[in-house]
Amino acid sequence: MNQQSAPRALIILVGIAGALIVLFGLREVSSVVGPLVLALVLVIAVAPVRSWLARRGASVWLQVAVPFLIMLLVLLGMAGVLTMAAVQLGELAPAYTRRFEELLTDARAFAIARGISGEQLDRAIDSFDPARVIGIAQSLLGGVIGVFSALFLIVVLMLAMCLDAPITARVLDSGEGRKVALVEALGRFARKTRRYLIVSTVFGLINAILDVIALYLIGVPLPLLWGVLALIANYIPNIGFVIALVPPATLALLDAGVREMLLVVAAYVVFNVVTQSLLLPKFLGDAVGLSTTMTFLSLIIWAFVLGPLGAILAIPLSLLAKALLIDSDPAAAWAGALISNRPPAVTRPTGSKSRRSGA
Repeated sequence: MNQQSAPRALIILVGIAGALIVLFGLREVSSVVGPLVLALVLVIAVAPVRSWLARRGASVWLQVAVPFLIMLLVLLGMAGVLTMAAVQLGELAPAYTRRFEELLTDARAFAIARGISGEQLDRAIDSFDPARVIGIAQSLLGGVIGVFSALFLIVVLMLAMCLDAPITARVLDSGEGRKVALVEALGRFARKTRRYLIVSTVFGLINAILDVIALYLIGVPLPLLWGVLALIANYIPNIGFVIALVPPATLALLDAGVREMLLVVAAYVVFNVVTQSLLLPKFLGDAVGLSTTMTFLSLIIWAFVLGPLGAILAIPLSLLAKALLIDSDPAAAWAGALISNRPPAVTRPTGSKSRRSGA
């Protein structure tokens, strides 16, 4: 008896509907999912430390304590830096409100002198409220406070994962020997995520140091703050460079003028082209395995689901989804090739030549 399969269009529509339900469900519990993914990514990043200790015969508690302390120091250090940055922004923003109004007035006079309508300019100027500068600083401070509210949950999750890591590693190693597709896909996800984090962090630090030096020479206030922002924005695909550029360029305009703003833009563009466009792809290689379009879509989707943390973790989240949904299914190789924008290798059956020769 022949079983009639469902139409492909129906399968696609049901799949899209299921994906939307999952994404909106994750968005509703983003306060838990975000810290969970962040803890998982941090545990994956320090996994080589635990493996190194295990190979040297260290005790289990040492294999748990050392990676956990490393993650805790990194997390507390980043939270402290962001808190100081938010406080400094809150103190700095009101001082430039008057300067912002003066620049708008000068721009209005410059435009009217060249025949642009005054009413259109007034409407445009009204849309640029100087109080929004303070609001941005306050929202950033509120976001940092939100991170601190979830800090306890992140630490507990990291500790739990570190405690389970030795047993989990042995289970995964035993599964790899049996060629289990899901286990191999999760292993590739961990390796790709770790390589992505290491390479992005190294080049992010290089980029941040160059930015700090350039901003210090130009005379832009708070160069260390903008260097930290450049490091964090380095994990945001496609638009991270713009996010890191806009605040110091705007501050240079308010503090010194157009010339300094153009110098900041030029310095950031040069550093970004050298590190992100020329050097980073050579070292990162195919670690990500996502096309440019899929990378941009992943940024939009995960930022919508998890907010700013989703934008920072967009690549690891997409790699995890790819491992669970595509890499674990041998029949979905074509989908993996489509997402990575790399055509799959064409394999010729071993008996095809002999069959043709004997025909």
